[in-house]
Amino acid sequence: MSKANHSKSTTIGHFILLHTMMMFCSLFLAASAWADTAGDQLAQRVYDRPKGKDATSALIMTLTEKGRSPRVRKMITYRKDDKASEVGTLIRFTEPADIEGTGLLTIDLADGDSNQWIYLPAMERVRRIDSNRKGGRFVNSDYYYEDLRDRKVNMDTHRIIGRENLGGVACEILESIPVNPGNSVYTRRISWIDTTTLLPLRIDFFEKREDQPSKRLLVTKREKIQAYWTAMDSTLTDLGNEHQTRLTVEKIVYDRRLPARLFSTQLLEDESAEEAYRP
Repeated sequence: MSKANHSKSTTIGHFILLHTMMMFCSLFLAASAWADTAGDQLAQRVYDRPKGKDATSALIMTLTEKGRSPRVRKMITYRKDDKASEVGTLIRFTEPADIEGTGLLTIDLADGDSNQWIYLPAMERVRRIDSNRKGGRFVNSDYYYEDLRDRKVNMDTHRIIGRENLGGVACEILESIPVNPGNSVYTRRISWIDTTTLLPLRIDFFEKREDQPSKRLLVTKREKIQAYWTAMDSTLTDLGNEHQTRLTVEKIVYDRRLPARLFSTQLLEDESAEEAYRP
């Protein structure tokens, strides 16, 4: 083969190789973009799933740890979503006596900011929770204050990392990573989303270690109440010490037209003012 032909053949070979690499990169980037888009869309569908304009529920909280008898608490929760995407949540403990009357009010704003206040009967005053106190444990449970806040979809990046059957239920596995690491105590969350109900059936929470979750939430019972799929029984486990917080719904009622004044610091301090709205 002449030097000219050899040079021409080499040039064509390089061109084909370069073209093939460019096509591969394009396909890879397109697949990655699709995966990110699909993850964002799934996260948005989960956030937007029908759950009523408001809800009132009676729950049992059971705290379990090794070497101790379970501690059982009862509480009432109220939630209201308004048209401006502001979410109000009020939690009030009713039993036992040592925690009766304790309340937590959370107002989640449309821009993603959250305001929280806690009322402790022994102190007879409402105290604001520092917005930076995301990892503080709420009344010694496994729930952080952050877990009790509404989290907007755009506060995280989302991607679908797999599909798996969980207890015979087809789930898509969604990874969510904070856009701003400073606005979450978690480095990432991995959720198993039921593709039919759009309820997360399992969530692994990661904090210090990327390869090992620190907490895990499992939903063990679901029901359709007033046309809304509802998690009726769930357990949050601290995987480090195996401490568990179980929430069991005794009763839940949707769309009662709860008044906006129910979600105020004035009513947080006055337990009798919200008793009329209990289920």
